[in-house]
Amino acid sequence: MAAAPVQARKRAAELRELLDGYNYHYYVLDEPQIPDAEYDRLLRELAGIEASHADLQLPESPTQRVGATPASSFAAAPHASPMLSLDNAFSETEVAEFDNRVRNRLEANEPVKYAAEPKLDGTAIALRYADGRLVRAATRGDGRVGEDVTHNVRTIRSVPLKLRGKGWPAELEVRGEVFMPKAGFEALNARAREAGEKTFANPRNAAAGSLRQLDAAITATRPLDVFFYVLVDASDLGFDSHLASLQALQAWGFRICPDLRLVSGPEGCIEFYQWLGEQREGLPMTSMEWCTKWMPLLSRSAWALSLERHAGLSPTSSPPRKN
Repeated sequence: MAAAPVQARKRAAELRELLDGYNYHYYVLDEPQIPDAEYDRLLRELAGIEASHADLQLPESPTQRVGATPASSFAAAPHASPMLSLDNAFSETEVAEFDNRVRNRLEANEPVKYAAEPKLDGTAIALRYADGRLVRAATRGDGRVGEDVTHNVRTIRSVPLKLRGKGWPAELEVRGEVFMPKAGFEALNARAREAGEKTFANPRNAAAGSLRQLDAAITATRPLDVFFYVLVDASDLGFDSHLASLQALQAWGFRICPDLRLVSGPEGCIEFYQWLGEQREGLPMTSMEWCTKWMPLLSRSAWALSLERHAGLSPTSSPPRKN
């Protein structure tokens, strides 16, 4: 097979870079740069070049998100470090006790800074990258072994197939929550009802079921999104805070929750919880039981806690400071 001409190779590289940039601004930064019709035109141009020159069909190309052959089963995907569940708190007292344990562990006299964000009602996912390219996506499973759903996760537009920028390690693992926005869930069920098909009970079931399709082409039709919330072994990679690692993830092309806040001490955690409780109905996605999670910025290993809405704390309309 003859190699592609230099001009075609150059144009394909140019289109991939353009499309990756447009995807990043659209899905990660929520800042569309061009009309959808123009994006589609460029994508079709790239697909045409790749169809004419098979050696230009790279795995990380924007045209290669959906695989051609359905899988027959899901392979087991062991986790290098367990995907653990969060501890729960049901009162201000339990939040204060958690903060005391953290401060004792850190030997901290000053209030601990926490990264606070909604705990989404979706399904956890672990993505592994090698040399900047997505090589595996795995479900949580039992926390130690999940299922390999790489082909399905590749169809989610907010998942980078190739990392952006500089400074990322040769190998990294990032974890997040795949979810289905409320509007997408309602539209999906409306289509199912029109077709006389079974509807999903809630967005969480819809997201989980969509990830477990053997045919990635079906997953590609589902309105899935993802927020990433932790870089595994961030401290070993040179980060001295959880927030700094999340900022790096965003620069590398990962979407983080726009409601992420930096708060101080247990009082800041409670304030964020109360504010989130009031905002919950207006959020474009569902959050689980009005949970929030906090991760100390100075801890070598991530500590996290979720606060359930059963705590019965009164809401406040004053949003916590966004840093």
